[in-house]
Amino acid sequence: MDSKNELSSYEKEIVDKVIHDGLSIRKASELAESQESAIRIRRNAVEKVMGIEFNQIQNYSIDITSVVQKNIENMIGVVQVPLGVAGPLKINGDHAQGSFYIPLATTEGALVASVNRGTSVITESNGTNVKIFKNEMTRAPVFKFKNLYEAKDFVDWLEKASSRELMKEKIKEVTRFGELVGIEPYILGNTVYVRFSFDTKDAMGMNMVTLATESIAELISEMFDVKIISLSGNMCTDKKPAAISSINGRGKTVVSEITISRETVVRKLKCTPEEMVEVNYRKNLLGSARAGSLGFNAHAANVVAALYIACGQDPAHVVEGSYCITTMDVDSHGNLYATVTMPAVSVGTVGGGTSVETQSDCLNLLGIEGGGQIPGNNSKKLAEIVTASVLAGEISLIGAQAAGHLAKAHAALGR
Repeated sequence: MDSKNELSSYEKEIVDKVIHDGLSIRKASELAESQESAIRIRRNAVEKVMGIEFNQIQNYSIDITSVVQKNIENMIGVVQVPLGVAGPLKINGDHAQGSFYIPLATTEGALVASVNRGTSVITESNGTNVKIFKNEMTRAPVFKFKNLYEAKDFVDWLEKASSRELMKEKIKEVTRFGELVGIEPYILGNTVYVRFSFDTKDAMGMNMVTLATESIAELISEMFDVKIISLSGNMCTDKKPAAISSINGRGKTVVSEITISRETVVRKLKCTPEEMVEVNYRKNLLGSARAGSLGFNAHAANVVAALYIACGQDPAHVVEGSYCITTMDVDSHGNLYATVTMPAVSVGTVGGGTSVETQSDCLNLLGIEGGGQIPGNNSKKLAEIVTASVLAGEISLIGAQAAGHLAKAHAALGR
């Protein structure tokens, strides 16, 4: 019997109870003898209730033991995403140093080919310089005070050094790695939002900062007899387009730059630096401004999403990745100078989906599987790789549009 596909007689009895007796999928899973059995029961029950048959989702290689405990509920199978590689990409970062092959999980034809062309241009130009300017993951609870006087007393208390030390000590009860690095209050009438910022080391850190913020919020509630309306008041701001994260940053704020010789631009991108600057100015800057966009780039989200899925990051953080601003200029020697600025790169190399075997393979390819020897270094290295990869994608696509090759490239690749 194929353990992933065939039901035992006991499992069939449970499926029948779902179909005929109204047993819920969740309750049915609790009757299973193993995690694999629970997956079979759920999948077969869904098939019979819906009158369909799954052909592929039951075929997978990952060990589901930890996955069903940490990453998914009501699992019925696995959806596979094609994985490609672009590179080598030469990066001159503080943490990412050397040449890297970039894993990209996507179903969008021509994306990997486009990024690959960008990596070739960057590597030939002696690599991209990358710097991290800020490293703060945020959570912002919201408190409702009785009146403005109490709100002002609270804000004044937040600004005291002794108060900050008290809160730093409090979060040590719930996390060994999370470090409180910033507190910023925002007032709206008798409502106060407090944007707490944390260094989360090698974890992306949302669970960590949520627990840390909860401990601080409980302390505040007791001291001020104030009601916590929500542990997240949406000024964090997580997984939503927001000017505050675009301006102040969230996660890691990273900038990547490259100078590409005129000869390389003409030979490899089939256009001139001036043409690329014009496209970037009219499209990415003016066009985005006219549209009221929070992102001023060609397709940063494409690269962010593909890298995040490959490396076990939370794909929802592609929202913050899309805040990217791309700039291009012609320097005094006639060469192309290009940068991408990414205010909110939310990545980690421990926790979340990073332990799933296939995603762990991709992190291993980049040399950043698990925690770094110095806590935080691996996540910083990943953030630099993400930003450098986005720069490669921007250079390639803007070059293709400047040369008028965008539609031709998709047609040539049969898309």
